Amino acid sequence: MKEKDIQIKYNNICDCLADRKLKPAFDMIDDLIEEYNIKQFSDECRTLEETYHFMLKYTVEGINDPERKKVYRHLIISVFELADQLNETLLQQYSTSIIYQKKRGFHNFFIKNYTEFVTEIRDYYAGKELQELVIETISDKTLDDKGKEHLENIRILFFHIWFLDKYGEDDAEFISELLKDISLEHSYKALIISSLTLSLLRYFDKTKFNLLFDAFESQDAEVKQRAFVGLLICIFKYDKRMQFLPSLAGRLVILFENQGFKKNLERILLQFIRTKETEKIQQKIRDEIIPEMIRISPNLKDKINLDSLMEEGLTDDKNPEWEKIFEDSPGLIDKMQEFSELQMEGADVFLGSFSMLKSFPFFSEISNWFIPFFIENPEISNEINTNDPVNLTFIKTLSFAPVLCNSDKYSFCFSLKNLPEENREMLVQGMKAEMDQFSEIEKDEEITSPGRKDEFISNQYIQDLYRFYKLHPGKSGFEDIFSWRFDFYNTKSVGSLLTESPELLRNIAEFYFTKNHFEEASEVYSILLNAERNGELYQKRAFCYQKLGDYSNALSGYLKTELYELNKLWNIKKIALCYRNLKQPDKALEYYRQAEKLDAENLGIQLSIGHCLLELNQYEEALKCYFKVEYLAPGNKKVWRPIGWCSFLTGKNEQAEKYFLKLINDNPTKHDFMNMGHVQWSLGKRKEALDFYKKSIKKGGFSNAEFQSIFEDDLHHLIKAGINPEDVPIMLDQLRYSLED
Repeated sequence: MKEKDIQIKYNNICDCLADRKLKPAFDMIDDLIEEYNIKQFSDECRTLEETYHFMLKYTVEGINDPERKKVYRHLIISVFELADQLNETLLQQYSTSIIYQKKRGFHNFFIKNYTEFVTEIRDYYAGKELQELVIETISDKTLDDKGKEHLENIRILFFHIWFLDKYGEDDAEFISELLKDISLEHSYKALIISSLTLSLLRYFDKTKFNLLFDAFESQDAEVKQRAFVGLLICIFKYDKRMQFLPSLAGRLVILFENQGFKKNLERILLQFIRTKETEKIQQKIRDEIIPEMIRISPNLKDKINLDSLMEEGLTDDKNPEWEKIFEDSPGLIDKMQEFSELQMEGADVFLGSFSMLKSFPFFSEISNWFIPFFIENPEISNEINTNDPVNLTFIKTLSFAPVLCNSDKYSFCFSLKNLPEENREMLVQGMKAEMDQFSEIEKDEEITSPGRKDEFISNQYIQDLYRFYKLHPGKSGFEDIFSWRFDFYNTKSVGSLLTESPELLRNIAEFYFTKNHFEEASEVYSILLNAERNGELYQKRAFCYQKLGDYSNALSGYLKTELYELNKLWNIKKIALCYRNLKQPDKALEYYRQAEKLDAENLGIQLSIGHCLLELNQYEEALKCYFKVEYLAPGNKKVWRPIGWCSFLTGKNEQAEKYFLKLINDNPTKHDFMNMGHVQWSLGKRKEALDFYKKSIKKGGFSNAEFQSIFEDDLHHLIKAGINPEDVPIMLDQLRYSLED
């Protein structure tokens, strides 16, 4: 509980500083120091506050100080840094998360001599080169020991970078040197970027930001894309602080002038948005696709004559019987097609499949959640016999799979040893054919759409991060970055740049819109409309508001769209719909009448007109509309209910009975049972009325309270139909007794 309380207070301090409210920030810092008895920070806090008092005094006295703005900004940064130190000190003491459990043993990961460490790394790779030249001069045992030592050094490096709070000049130079070192395996350089990102997320440091900016200029695609992803995550986290660090904001502005950077930015922003779909996709696979596959699978072997197929071998001819497999499940083909399209656009469709395969010992080491999949990784050869040609082909094929993230590739790889040899061979053949196709597609796309390779890398990395934050056993101990909105368009640091690129911003809006994230889409459309008055933007934003249930703003947008003559009929119907939901049936009817002139045979419009007339108590006119719908579409069951109700309200009880009977014999609702009860009572059939009221509760599902509430709403209609008010409490009491039988 203390950990949560500390985080809330720290965030409140940062919010005050971002809003330039230094007095409340100092007060909260003083409270933290007193509450947790961390007196070592008292002097620094007092000094900063005294500096602020002097600045305030000089300002009030009107003393002109050309350096005031610079001093003020530096003071805010210093208070931010003090808050960071306080927060880290308290978390180090009270946090139960896996991060701080590890950090408390930081001495085990601390690199004492950077020069010696770099030399040791280089010596290892020099030894590997020597092995290739004179392998007989070095024993396998020596090489194996060296490999283990090197792997341990990489892990120490990962934690060292992660757990350093502030980077000094030597630290930054050390990391830069490693990232530029041509001998170091590029996958380990990518791991360094992940560690650097985690370190910055844990503890703010301007130097860490600059290292990520520098890494983004790398020629190594994996390093570059990981650095970009890390930058965006950290910029989002520290957005409010960035305004006080113009040098960082300036680096971002310079990058934004490059068109290739903008395209890369767009791809990654869309990938972050796409993560919001992951749970929904997994649920769809779980609830729709897998159950259908299970349902048809028992007869699948016989239907496609699997044994015969295996004897004949693979041919290019399609078996006509395959079309019949899905006759009992016509929607499955559509679902599988949708699944395939989601996969190709980069959606995370494999989370559910691989979430249960994160229990291998490999994943007990935190750094392994972030390591790119590469064939030379000693962790693979420790588990899999890479001298086996089948295994080696599988691993090589897997390394090129663009649709699997690195984490899932390792899961897939380690599960290989549990498969019988014949199954492995079939799997490898199938995967190789599949990956060859993907490779061809990837080559073609790289020609027609440059940057596709970068897109695969960044998408795989974001999915790796998603698995760490969602599946790691210690996930409850760290903040889930994927619970953030990632609404970069609302940030000060990136949002202002996005507004200068309306095409990029429009693409983001359309992606939100397509994925039914209507709240975010409406926000982006609003930003675009501030710069450009556009009928389609007004209309789409109005649709977003409508989907969010904000009919007032939706109506305003649709009314503005009228000026643009854009899809007039559709827009008129939307205006009418908004008026109906705003309880203005007279205005809704006015617009539905306009729509009727444009499309007189539209049954939906006729039904809506009938509903408006019903809400306006014009029951006879409403009935005419409903009968018109029934005449034009005799099989339309939707119209039975309003015809029955309007017939009852206009005293046509026999007619009402006829239509409600149709509903009772079809698929009745609790309201149908109740309405039929009203009709039967109006016809003098009290016993039948009581029976239908009872069914509305027992069969329909009304609770006693719901029934009573709706009955009271309908009471004036019953009295108008000739029911004696004195009989009502008697009927209701009789109903209560009958429900006890």
